[in-house]
Amino acid sequence: MIQLQVLSGKSAGSDIAVRRFPFLIGRAPTAQCRLEDAGVWERHLEIDFERPTGFTFTAQPDALTLINSEPCASGALKSGDLIELGSVRLRFWLARGTQKSLRFREVLIWSFLFLLFLSQVALIYWLRL
Repeated sequence: MIQLQVLSGKSAGSDIAVRRFPFLIGRAPTAQCRLEDAGVWERHLEIDFERPTGFTFTAQPDALTLINSEPCASGALKSGDLIELGSVRLRFWLARGTQKSLRFREVLIWSFLFLLFLSQVALIYWLRL
């Protein structure tokens, strides 16, 4: 999962979590990230995930797209890249992972260790008789 942080424009300060690919950014009603700012096209940029190369992007041929202040039509994205679409600036991040609760496993292991301790005490008591 990735996260896009909007740095400038009408939606500045918001974070967009991306869970499904391809992810479309633009003005179109079908875009997963709709930006109504100046210079943003209907289908301005599409982000996709490909196993061997990672996260890639493809921009419309005539749409102004800057990646780290360099004009690009397509390529790979890295965590921390700055994406500029018209007058909008976005920061591309890998989203934080969430840790699953290990409470059940921990209780199970401590219970097993306690039962092992009790069985050893019972064995020692039985052998001393």
